[in-house]
Amino acid sequence: MSPGTTTDEDESAGARRRWRRSPANTAANAALSVKTGRKQSKSTVGAIVELVVIIVIALGLALGIQAFIIKPYRIPSGSMEPTLAIGQRVLVNRIAMDFSKPHVGEIAVFHPPEGAEQEECGPTPHVIKLGESACSAPVPKKSSVNFIKRIVAGPGDEIYIKEGHVFRKAAGKSQFVREQDSYIRACGESPECSFPKPIKIPPGHWFMMGDNRGESDDSRFWGPVPTGWVIGQAIATYWPIDRIGSL
Repeated sequence: MSPGTTTDEDESAGARRRWRRSPANTAANAALSVKTGRKQSKSTVGAIVELVVIIVIALGLALGIQAFIIKPYRIPSGSMEPTLAIGQRVLVNRIAMDFSKPHVGEIAVFHPPEGAEQEECGPTPHVIKLGESACSAPVPKKSSVNFIKRIVAGPGDEIYIKEGHVFRKAAGKSQFVREQDSYIRACGESPECSFPKPIKIPPGHWFMMGDNRGESDDSRFWGPVPTGWVIGQAIATYWPIDRIGSL
């Protein structure tokens, strides 16, 4: 090939270079860059929106579960020792109350009657006499606070208490039977531990007692609780870690 001549390939390469340098092509490239940037921006915004929606849905589900199904509670006092210690956290099954009734032996969270914190018994508030009978008169108005205790007797049962141990004659039975209470902290001969005169639990009511029988403010002093005041059954403990387990 003689000097000064060009091939078709050379001419094509030169044309491509001139096309790239042309004002029209520069504008086209700039427009393409803007369009690509817009697509990336839209993609980023879409990802953020999707993340926000996921977080909102997750929070909604968590709040719904807590409000209607499972709710955590913190143990505020030593009334349930040794079963539950101060500061321990439990999970309470709330939805179970919609499909079944409470049962004797379970640990329940509930609203006590108004005046419970002052240990008042009955619709005409009075303080019971130690060493006689426990409070059997329901109070018609509930308190806004939450208590956690063990259910030791139900509707139609008769009970008396000796040294912190519950003796129950179940509805329809003829004999008193001592509670299988290996879980309690008994309180011996302290006056608040024995109520030897039997009482009968009214229909639709439950008698609540703490496992720490000598240090519990419970139904002995302010009476049985109606079914509608029971929030749910404590089913498990999740904190502290060394006490994780079912109840």
